[in-house]
Amino acid sequence: MYAQSSQSVLVGKKQTRASGRFERKQRWAGILFVLPSVLFVAVFFLVPLIMTAVMSLYDWPLLGDHHFIGLQNYIQMASDSTFWQSLWFTTRYTIIVTPAIFIIAFILALLIRQQVPGVGVFRTAYFIPVVIGLSTASLLWTWMFNDQFGIFDSVLLRLHLIKEPIVWLADSTTSLIAIGIMVVWKTVGSTMIFLVVGMNAIPDELLAAANVDGAGRWARIRYIMLPLLKRTLALALVLSVIGSYLAFDQFYVMTHGGPQNSTITVVYWIYNNSFTYYKLGYGSALSIILLIILIILSVIQLYLLRDDTQY
Repeated sequence: MYAQSSQSVLVGKKQTRASGRFERKQRWAGILFVLPSVLFVAVFFLVPLIMTAVMSLYDWPLLGDHHFIGLQNYIQMASDSTFWQSLWFTTRYTIIVTPAIFIIAFILALLIRQQVPGVGVFRTAYFIPVVIGLSTASLLWTWMFNDQFGIFDSVLLRLHLIKEPIVWLADSTTSLIAIGIMVVWKTVGSTMIFLVVGMNAIPDELLAAANVDGAGRWARIRYIMLPLLKRTLALALVLSVIGSYLAFDQFYVMTHGGPQNSTITVVYWIYNNSFTYYKLGYGSALSIILLIILIILSVIQLYLLRDDTQY
């Protein structure tokens, strides 16, 4: 009896040791799988972020010695009128572009979910602009908005909607409209795909039951679809707002920040300070402030669109 008990204890200990070795192997396997992503984030995000934060505390010219000046770069921002102008312009641009993207993307997502022949062709056509480079798209639309041979003025003149060509990119208001149209055309496809994926995850039984109960199309969208799309909307909204605040290529290509710096975005102003005026320290400080602004905006958006549904 005692021998059987001892043997059971030994078997239990062996099983415990085997289970411990298996758990350690699983833990190390998990670490090895995650390690490439951790290294990528560390090398291409954390290290540059730390270097940028350190440089923001220095007077750091492109050539010559750099010296520590503390928070002087941040204090300088308070009197930098161009920075505040660029921040306000970028905010206006974001406020104009983001709702337009979401409204059009939502309508397109509803349309391509219809079970009709050829819907795949339309889905592909709406998404094609996304794969075009932003600089290439900017060059294309610069030509289309040209007042001498552009297609927009030509169509408007033929329809007798205008009496003379509009120089779209020579005025701050019309250039913002022109660039906004281009950006919506360029990016609406990606938001549409996000929304389609979220809509497809909604059980058809919920919508069918609401239809049986007499809920109309708008009621089903408002009370069933939109609440269940909160997580998808939050992700798409955060990405859209961040992308708008980081806008650079389209303004660099289409307006060069003009006329009279009226279309300079925050990133454009960072670029000018860092690579035109060679004030890398001040450009780094601007980058840190922009990062803080984006973090605050993202937290607010995620809080407002939080999903309290319990599963």
